[in-house]
Amino acid sequence: MLDSLTFLFEKFFLFSNFNIFNCLWQEEPESAVKCPVFRRGDLLEVQRTLFIHYGIYLGDNKVAHLMPDIMPILTNNKQLIKPVVTNKRLILGCIYRNASIRVDSVEDFAYGAQVIVNGMDVKMKRQALASEEVAKRAEKLVGDIPYSLLWNNCEHFVTYCRYGTPVSQQTEKFCDCLKTIIRDQRSVSLTVGIGVMYILCFGVAPSTTLPTILIPFILWMAG
Repeated sequence: MLDSLTFLFEKFFLFSNFNIFNCLWQEEPESAVKCPVFRRGDLLEVQRTLFIHYGIYLGDNKVAHLMPDIMPILTNNKQLIKPVVTNKRLILGCIYRNASIRVDSVEDFAYGAQVIVNGMDVKMKRQALASEEVAKRAEKLVGDIPYSLLWNNCEHFVTYCRYGTPVSQQTEKFCDCLKTIIRDQRSVSLTVGIGVMYILCFGVAPSTTLPTILIPFILWMAG
C-alpha cells in the first residue's frame, strides 16, 4: 500500500514540474550570476522543458549531473547511451526509477538553455564547501544510481556535493503546495462529488465505494 502511494505521489510530482507550475513556484535568485565563465566546483542550473536541472562543473567544459534515463535499461551499448538525454528518455527513466550521474559537455548539459551559476548559493542557508571538494564529491559519485523524483533527484545530488546535505527546494515547494490543497476543505467536497459520479457511472462496488469514502475521510482528517 505504501509503495503504491509513493508511486502515485511521485507521478503527480512529475506533472507538477511542468512550466505552468514552475511559473507559479520559481523565484529567480536576485544575485544569480549569468555568465559563460565557470570555475571547477561551480553549481550550474538550467531551465529544461519540464523542470529546473542542476549540475556540478568539473572543468574542461565538463559537467557532472544526475539524469534519469531509460536507455541503460534497454541496452548496454555505451555509444547509444552517451548522447544527450532527451525529454522522452528522461520521462521514461523517471517512471522506471533509473538514473545515472554522468559527465557531459556544458552545451549538452544546458540543452540550449541559459546557464545560471551558483544561483542556489543565495537560497541555501549552508556555507558552500571548497570548490575542489565539491568537484571531487561529484566525480566520486559518477555512475548508475537509483532515482526518485522526491528523494533522490538532480537537486539532491548537487546540494550534497556543494553544501554537504542533500535537499531539494523543488520537492519542498511541491509538498507545501500539496499541504495547501489538503488543508483546503473544498478538496473534501470535490473528492466526494467525483466519487459519487464514479459510482453512478460504474455502479456500487468495493472498488468504487471504498475510495469514495476513504479518500474524503483522509483529507478531512489531515485538514
